[in-house]
Amino acid sequence: MEFLKIDDIHHTYFTKTSAVTALSDVSLDVAEGEFVSFLGPSGCGKTTLLSIIAGLIKPTEGLVELEGKKVGTKDNEIGYMLQQDYLFPWKTIEENILLGLKISGSLEKDKIQYAHDLLEKMGLQSVEPLYPKQLSGGMRQRVALVRTLATEPKLLMLDEPFSALDYQTKLNLENLVSNTLKSFGKTAILVTHDIGEAIAMSDRVYLFSPGPGHIHKMFHIPKELRDLTPFHTRNHEAYTDIFQSIWKELESIEPEDKY
Repeated sequence: MEFLKIDDIHHTYFTKTSAVTALSDVSLDVAEGEFVSFLGPSGCGKTTLLSIIAGLIKPTEGLVELEGKKVGTKDNEIGYMLQQDYLFPWKTIEENILLGLKISGSLEKDKIQYAHDLLEKMGLQSVEPLYPKQLSGGMRQRVALVRTLATEPKLLMLDEPFSALDYQTKLNLENLVSNTLKSFGKTAILVTHDIGEAIAMSDRVYLFSPGPGHIHKMFHIPKELRDLTPFHTRNHEAYTDIFQSIWKELESIEPEDKY
């Protein structure tokens, strides 16, 4: 049994006057502890698929199962991290990281300690009494990651979480997130427009075609790259070859009038 099974997903958005098919015939499996990226042009349904996997949208057709059970049947199974940190500005950092535990009714002593330990692991010692406006963008994203991991989700969904950050902060946070997820053995799915980011962080990369969105091609990232941090992956000789391969495939599916 696969950890995550996505079986024959189709999804159409209906309005009073139209029907737009966002996804067609999408099937894939993700193993426990694996990091997978969804890459592709705008409008190829990446975020729609992420929302379906998270149980936020019910697909028109198809099934998503996590450990053999349909998604959405249990709490705290799936964590979601977005481009914006969505921290509550009127709450302290401590209140923000404990919010998921409070909502789920699991605000217990050991779980509170676990959340505080995560903050320290992220290099955020002594920020608990501060407010989000007192932190940098990169620090806020780290707090958002702690808030997500504090509920101990089995699957982590990352929807372009680094795209709003400056390049240096982005690279540092990629390293931190990658190392953290590996150390906890977490399974993750990343949606990104950044080829380099997908290569640097993933075990596999799925390239989606638009109109309607479907899997165009899957790329296995070589072991010599997977064993490196995202920063060092970009400097490896094998990185350029796979980057060029994905780039050529992406160009072949981009609309001709994109410029």
